[in-house]
Amino acid sequence: MTDFGGNIFAGGPVILPPGGPLYLQLKRWIVESISRGLINPGDALPSERDLALRAEVSRVTVRKAVQQLVQDGVLVQRHGSGTFVAPPAQRVEQSLSQLTSFTEDMARRGMAVRAEWLERGLYIPSPEETVVLGLGSGEKVARINRLRLTGDTPLAIERASLAATILPDPLAIKDSLYKHLDKTGNRPVRAIQRIRAANLGEEDALRLQVPVGSAGLSIERTSYLASGRVIEYTRSIYRGDTYDFVAELRLGDGSTKGAA
Repeated sequence: MTDFGGNIFAGGPVILPPGGPLYLQLKRWIVESISRGLINPGDALPSERDLALRAEVSRVTVRKAVQQLVQDGVLVQRHGSGTFVAPPAQRVEQSLSQLTSFTEDMARRGMAVRAEWLERGLYIPSPEETVVLGLGSGEKVARINRLRLTGDTPLAIERASLAATILPDPLAIKDSLYKHLDKTGNRPVRAIQRIRAANLGEEDALRLQVPVGSAGLSIERTSYLASGRVIEYTRSIYRGDTYDFVAELRLGDGSTKGAA
């Protein structure tokens, strides 16, 4: 275990843990300092020059270590202010066994949520939307794309598509799409979700306030009415550091059909 010899802000030298390139040693030292409470969320790191002098490494080494920690989400850089320890992300659990809206799911946890609209209107459908929603020739698609936040923390980007005959006025959506569909008798009763890991591209990372390439969850949901008609096709991107999807598994009926 490395002997840190006091808080990172103390004037003494930085004693790096041995092994590997210098920038990785410095990176491990900063991470261990955070885990041991020597640096707390919101604390500012010393300047690049000061940290290089204390650790007896080059400024290039410091810059490389800090840049990697920013990419990992451990540190955040604020233009004109410096480098800070990132606040811990509040994790949210969502059950995979219930068909609920984002608003309903957060309300059950006592969390206030809001949306920032990214796109809302009627459009010519893409080939994918035409096939999934079963649209006829000349039909339009209603798109409602929004950034979902709790407080000032962005959690997800939702891109929902519905037939324009189901949602002729996308501007009528206020806080919850499912609440609006419930009023019109078009709330889905079942859905199929496909979840896969994804590394966030520049546009999505910027909106979710995470480094480009950060781990995320890409979720594709196709929702159905009781009649079997597809009512909604939604593609969402969730921050990987804030969201957990939880499924309850039960023992099967014990059938041995098809067993060798």
